[in-house]
Amino acid sequence: MRIDVISLFPEFIAQCAAFGVVGRAQERGLLELQGWNPREHAQGNYRRVDDRPFGGGPGMVMLIEPLRACLDAVQAADA
Repeated sequence: MRIDVISLFPEFIAQCAAFGVVGRAQERGLLELQGWNPREHAQGNYRRVDDRPFGGGPGMVMLIEPLRACLDAVQAADA
């Protein structure tokens, strides 16, 4: 079974998944965990993946363009 995880910190996900039940499943070849970083699919010099919310307020909002490109890459890898 392959599980694809989209995260700005895929290395962190891989390190956390190396332990416990998930880690044992990976060691036995029952599970493959693939991390994807949407920043690799972002445009521009700074590879921005987030923006301020419309109307102001706290927090940030993910941009759809890098996320869509990352999802397309995941689907292409599955083919």
